[in-house]
Amino acid sequence: MDDVIIRQFSPADAPWLVRQHGEHYARDEGFDDTFGALVAEILDDFIANHDSNRERGWIAVQGEQRLGSIFCVAAGDTTAKLRLFLLTPDARGRGLGKRLLATCMGFARAQGYRDMRLWTHESHRAACALYKASGWQLVDSRPVHSFGVDLVEQSWHIDL
Repeated sequence: MDDVIIRQFSPADAPWLVRQHGEHYARDEGFDDTFGALVAEILDDFIANHDSNRERGWIAVQGEQRLGSIFCVAAGDTTAKLRLFLLTPDARGRGLGKRLLATCMGFARAQGYRDMRLWTHESHRAACALYKASGWQLVDSRPVHSFGVDLVEQSWHIDL
């Protein structure tokens, strides 16, 4: 993965990102179409309204192939929110997730955020293990019915 570049998100990446999220979560977790619609809504809002000084998205690429994404958005004056963290199946297990997470957290620190939070599901075991190994703390966990399936929703937090 030495030849993988982490570059800034471009609006041209949005259709790929919506498709990847929709396909991945439908295949691996049984999510319905509402999840892809949520991702599209998040990206549309980011493209139209993000503060380029305090918010950023990244896409990991190898040659012309996109492998993953991560976003840092404001959740207040001193709190950042991690969003849209995804790795394609071929990119997993090679340290790329750790690189993307470090890029996002480093950006948040450099922009003066004091802490970060994220929302995920317990079923995302590899991502949750990475968060824990990186110093994140699980602060809330509760059963929900979302995207057509029963899930355990989690909230994580880290002081920067």
